[in-house]
Amino acid sequence: MVSLMQGRLPINQDVLLMQKGMLARKVRSKSWKKLRYFRLQDDGMTVWHARQAGGKAKPSFSISDVETVREGHESELLRSLAEEFPLEQGFTIVFHGRRSNLDLVANSVEEAQIWMQGLQHLVDFVTSMDQKERLDQYHDWFQRGDKNQDGRMSFPEVQRLLHLMNVEMDQEYALQLFQAADTSQSGTLEGEEFVEFYKALTKRPEVQEVFENFSADGQKLTLLEFVDFLREEQKEGERASDLALELIDRYEPSDSGKVRHVLSLDGFLSYLCSKDGDVFNPACLPIYQDMTQPLNHYYINSSHNTYLVGDQLCGQSSVEGYIRALKRGCRCVEVDIWDGPSGEPIVYHGHTLTSRIPFKDVVATVAQYAFQTSDYPVILSLENHCTWEQQQVMALHLTEILGEQLLSTTLDGLLPTQLPSPEELRRKILVKGKKLQTLEEDLEEEEEEEVLESQLEGEQEAKPELEAQFESEPQELSPRSKDKKKDKKCKPIMCPSLSALVVYLKAVSFHSFTHSREHYRFYETSSFSETKAKSLIKEAGNAFVQHNAWQLSRVYPSGLRTDSSNYNPQELWNAGCQMVAMNVQTAGLEMDICDGLFRQNGGCGYVLKPDFLRDTQSSFHPERPISPFKAQTLLIQVISGQQLPKEDMTKERSIVDPLVRVEIFGVRPDTTRQETNYVENNGFNPYWGQTLCFQVLVPELALLRFVVNDYNWKTRHDFIGQYTLPWTCMQQGYRHIHLLSKDGTSLHPASIFVHICIREGLEGDES
Repeated sequence: MVSLMQGRLPINQDVLLMQKGMLARKVRSKSWKKLRYFRLQDDGMTVWHARQAGGKAKPSFSISDVETVREGHESELLRSLAEEFPLEQGFTIVFHGRRSNLDLVANSVEEAQIWMQGLQHLVDFVTSMDQKERLDQYHDWFQRGDKNQDGRMSFPEVQRLLHLMNVEMDQEYALQLFQAADTSQSGTLEGEEFVEFYKALTKRPEVQEVFENFSADGQKLTLLEFVDFLREEQKEGERASDLALELIDRYEPSDSGKVRHVLSLDGFLSYLCSKDGDVFNPACLPIYQDMTQPLNHYYINSSHNTYLVGDQLCGQSSVEGYIRALKRGCRCVEVDIWDGPSGEPIVYHGHTLTSRIPFKDVVATVAQYAFQTSDYPVILSLENHCTWEQQQVMALHLTEILGEQLLSTTLDGLLPTQLPSPEELRRKILVKGKKLQTLEEDLEEEEEEEVLESQLEGEQEAKPELEAQFESEPQELSPRSKDKKKDKKCKPIMCPSLSALVVYLKAVSFHSFTHSREHYRFYETSSFSETKAKSLIKEAGNAFVQHNAWQLSRVYPSGLRTDSSNYNPQELWNAGCQMVAMNVQTAGLEMDICDGLFRQNGGCGYVLKPDFLRDTQSSFHPERPISPFKAQTLLIQVISGQQLPKEDMTKERSIVDPLVRVEIFGVRPDTTRQETNYVENNGFNPYWGQTLCFQVLVPELALLRFVVNDYNWKTRHDFIGQYTLPWTCMQQGYRHIHLLSKDGTSLHPASIFVHICIREGLEGDES
C-alpha cells in the first residue's frame, strides 16, 4: 500500500538521504556522548536508532512529535562542547510538550544540514496537513496491522489490529465487516478494501441519529434544515443563516452538494469534528479582549523559578526553561541572580545543588524568545542577591543586550496616574525588582539634571570663566541631590544603575491592605507565598479583591514544594491576583487549569479579569459570592468517545474501560465533579449517553476540565486524556472535545462527543 508520505510528499533530496541513515553522536551531557545510527523509516514519519548501522533498531521519535529543529549554536549543551566539535556539525531536535531535547553532532557540516533541512521539511509538511488528511488515519493503521508487510491484511491480522486500536469486538461482527469489505473475495483486504473496512468500523451511529433528526429524507441536510440545526441546537442565533452557507462551503466534500447548498452526512461529520464544531468557541481563539486597560486588570501567565527544568533542590538550571516558558505564552519569568565567578552574575536556586547558568545567557535568551509567541510585554521578575559590583554588571547586560526592548523610563517621560496597558507596552521588557526611591523622585532627579545641564550650557556660553567652578561644585545648584547622594552612601545595598531600570514594577513588602492603601503607590507590587495569599483570602477576601483592583500581586509556590509541584491557581485568580506563578515544567491538573485559562485571547499571556475584580469599590468576596452575579445551570450529555489511546501503547494489556469525569473549578461553592459509568473493553468507540448537571454561581470565574480515565477498581483510575477551557469560551450544542495528553500535547484523533446546554439561573432554586 502506498504510504502517506510517498503519496503526498514532494520528493526531497534531504529526505531521501535521511532514509539512508547517519552515524551521529547523541549528547546528553559534557561526559555522556555516544555514537548512534539514526535512520528515517520508509514511511517518512518515524526516525529509528541503533547502536550501529545494521544493528537492532528501535523507534526514537515520530515527526509529529517534533516542534522545531535548532542550529548547534542555539544549544547551551552543544556550546559547552565547542572545543570538541564544531558547532556547525551540531543541531537540536525540540519536541512538543516537556520531552527533553535531543542534541546530535553529525560527522560533517553537510550531514548536519541534510538532517536539519530534511526534518524541518517533514515537520512543515505534517503541520500543513489539512483536517481531511488528518482524519484519514487508515494509512497508519494499515501499516501497524499488516504484520508481515505484504500489503494485504488477513482476518487474524485484522483481529490483532482491533486490539491495537483499543476495541474488543464480537468476532462474528468483525468477520461480517471484514467479508463485506473483501469485495475481491481473496480472503484478505488491500488498498481500497481496507479503507472501506475502516470506514465501516468508524461509522458513527450517534452522529447519524442527530443528522436524521434534522434531515427530512435522511440523506442530506438542506440549507434551511442546517440553519434550523445551527439555531436550535448549536445556539448560533442570528448568524445561523450566513454561517450555514459558510460551513457547507467549508466542509461538504462533494462539489454538487456545495452548488446545491446541501450537507451530506460526511460533510456534517467533518463539521462536527472541525474547529467550528469544537467545544472551544473559535471567537475566543484570536485576541478578542480589550487590551487597553491598566496592567493590573489582567491575569498574567507567570512562571516560577523559570530557570529550572527539574526539581527545586538538585534539578538542572537551563536557558531551555526560559525558551519553553516564553514559547508557551508566559509573560512573567523569574530570575534568581547570585554573585558568580570572574565578576559575572549567575542564575540558580540559591543554597541548593541546582546547576548554574550565566545571567547574560538568560538575558540573551529572553531577548531572542520574548516576542515569538506574543507581542505583549514580558516581565523579568528579578530576585537579586548580588553585591553592588555584580549588580552594575547586571544593569549593563540588561541595557546592552535588550537594547530598545528594555523599558527604562516611563512611556512619555511623565509621571503616570495608572499602570500602562499591555497595548501601550507591546514588545517591551519590564524589570520587576527592588528600587532605591520612588518614580516621582526618579523623574524629579531627571528633570533637575536636565535643568542643571541647560543652566551649565547657558552659563558656559555667557561666562566661560565660570567653567572650572561648575566642574568642581555642580551639586551646589541642587542641594536635594546632594542629600540623596549622602542617603545612597548609607545604603549601598542596591546599585543605582540597576534601580533605575525598575520603572512600573517596584517590589515592596506587604504588611496589610490598609498599610498598602496609605503608603504605597499603584506602580508598587507585593509578592505573597501561596500560604500567605490563601490565608488572606479567607480572612479578608473582599479587601484582597479591592487591593488587586489597583495594585499588582505576585503569588509564588510554597518553599516546601521541593519536587516542583504546583498549587491550584484558581482560588488566587478568584481574588483577582494577577501573577500567579507556576512551575511550568511540571505537568498535571494545576497546569491544565493554567493552560485552560490562557488558551483564550490568542494565547497572548494576558486575560482580562471580570469587571467585578477590576473595581476598587467591589463588594465581591471570593469565599462568599452573592448576587448580582448571574448564576447558570449547565447540562452536559456525554455521548460517545473516539479512538481513545491506552496510557502506554507499548504494553500488551487489556483494552481500556473508559469513563468521563467533568470537573468544574471556580469559587468554592462552584468547585465540583461528576462522572459517567465506565464502558467495558472499548477505547475505540465507547458510548455513554449520560447527562450530568451542574449549578454555577459565578460563571465568569469557572473553568471546565473534561477528563477521560481508564476504570480500575483496584487502584486509582489511569489517566487517558483531558481538555480544560474557560466557561465563557464554551460553545453550546453538539460538540467534540479533542483530548490532550498529561503534557498538554494533542492526542489526535482521540475525542469525546458531547451535547452542552446552558440555562440562566439555578434550576430547582426555591428562591
